[in-house]
Amino acid sequence: MLVLTRKIGESIQIGDEIEIKVISLQGDQIKIGISAPKNIEVHRKEVYQDILTENTKASKSIQDLIEILSKNE
Repeated sequence: MLVLTRKIGESIQIGDEIEIKVISLQGDQIKIGISAPKNIEVHRKEVYQDILTENTKASKSIQDLIEILSKNE
């Protein structure tokens, strides 16, 4: 893991198209801004993990349905 120190107003550049900027610091929270192309999804990690879990469940449901339908042929 790369660990960087930034001050308010400073940024981190990822490739040519993604910029992460420190906006403010209040207590133990930091506010960041992320500039990225619209085709790149940006989520909080806990939201991203929920999406992966739901996709896995949906995929399993489809596989179960296909199995049931193939047995009925």
